[in-house]
Amino acid sequence: MLPLLLASSSVYRRELLSRLHLPFICSSPDIDETPHANESAMALVKRLAEDKARALATTHTGHLIIGSDQVAALDGQIIGKPHTFEKAREQLLAASGKRVSFLTGLALLNSQTGQCQVDCVPFTVHMRVLDAERIERYLRIEQPYDCAGSFKAEGLGVSLFQSTEGPDATSLVGLPLIRLVDMLLAEGVQIP
Repeated sequence: MLPLLLASSSVYRRELLSRLHLPFICSSPDIDETPHANESAMALVKRLAEDKARALATTHTGHLIIGSDQVAALDGQIIGKPHTFEKAREQLLAASGKRVSFLTGLALLNSQTGQCQVDCVPFTVHMRVLDAERIERYLRIEQPYDCAGSFKAEGLGVSLFQSTEGPDATSLVGLPLIRLVDMLLAEGVQIP
């Protein structure tokens, strides 16, 4: 089996990948994540996932490189990571009682053959109606400023959900493991 490389510095993606009990290393690619003019959210995450994998191909020949990228969309508009308390509060107030769509792009590049599998896994979160006090209490406890949509689904953020729908709950955290297993199996990787 070719060694696995996760093209990410995300602790969330690292934790998810470790669930497969496969050895892997991590390296963070340096790519421009600016959306192209008129680029859809799905096209953006697929392109960025592949770009992340390809960015490491020359320095990691003979690897299976996993790239992933995620965006959240509310009312058809991409919402990114808030980075600040104020922006997170705005995002959560805007999402209150609404549906937030998450699109997670996934790429698996065989840097030896150049073969690259690319896909996008959607996931939808139906938010509870949230008041300002609850949002502020949540943000002070969780501080989800590095998370698209301003919540950590793997933590207290789940308390903000009314319901969820999608083919793979791990895609909400940023690495769709069910689809990744399909890709790894197609590359001949033995999953324990």
